[in-house]
Amino acid sequence: MTRADILITASELARHLAVGRPVNVLDVRWELTHPDGREAFSAGHVPGAVYVSLEDELTDHAVTGRGRHPLPSGQALEQSARRWGMRAGIPTVVYDDWNRAGSARAWWVLTAAGVQDVRILDGGLSAWVEFGGDLETGVATVSPGDVTVAHRDLYQGALPTLTADQTAEFGGLVLDARAPERFRGEREPVDPVAGHIPGARNAPSTSVLSVDGTVRSDDELRQFFAERGVDGVGAYCGSGVTAAVLIAALQMVGTEARLFPGSWSQWCAEPDRPVATGD
Repeated sequence: MTRADILITASELARHLAVGRPVNVLDVRWELTHPDGREAFSAGHVPGAVYVSLEDELTDHAVTGRGRHPLPSGQALEQSARRWGMRAGIPTVVYDDWNRAGSARAWWVLTAAGVQDVRILDGGLSAWVEFGGDLETGVATVSPGDVTVAHRDLYQGALPTLTADQTAEFGGLVLDARAPERFRGEREPVDPVAGHIPGARNAPSTSVLSVDGTVRSDDELRQFFAERGVDGVGAYCGSGVTAAVLIAALQMVGTEARLFPGSWSQWCAEPDRPVATGD
């Protein structure tokens, strides 16, 4: 994949909408401390967008032992996607308003399920507003879609993953996408144990973003990852959400990375797993 395969700019999306070109637009607003984005969506969203709940539709909380945000089944995702109005053969744009976390999760989940042509709005909703794009308010109503999901088990889908055991034995580099203080074990606001997977290196997901929230240039990304010795990559975070930002950025510069979906929330919940702290 290239940058053009993964990202779409606000101006490109505006041109799609201006000429009436079919596009599925999904609003995936989510924050770690404010996971429900429905109110924000109702207050203003990209015209034609449909709200997607990361907690309820991009996660299956009925699954146990796989962290705080287990992947949904392909069947459940297909039902959700049709409810969002997603149509087969129509490109999909996903966006959020917080550090590309929600949109990267949606991009990873849909791509892993085998849905083609899913792109992240570069810079998120703020880029759309800065561009001068209009906002709609209220709740969107759409006709049911007909999209088909190719993979029923996203842990064995179109994008590579790692189990906890595979992460422990991984021969390449394991990147931790969390904030530095969480990586070092100085602060852990969510999970019961602080620290990181031994041997992992910190690569905060926000580090691949510019000040305005857009993804840094390909050259900057290559330098950022080269400094961490990228050669065969696995990525994790707290629960498999922000690590998807790293994976998208790595894909843009030609490096395939495996997601450990359970991430730290699964690792630290298994008593026999070793824990490291510090840099």
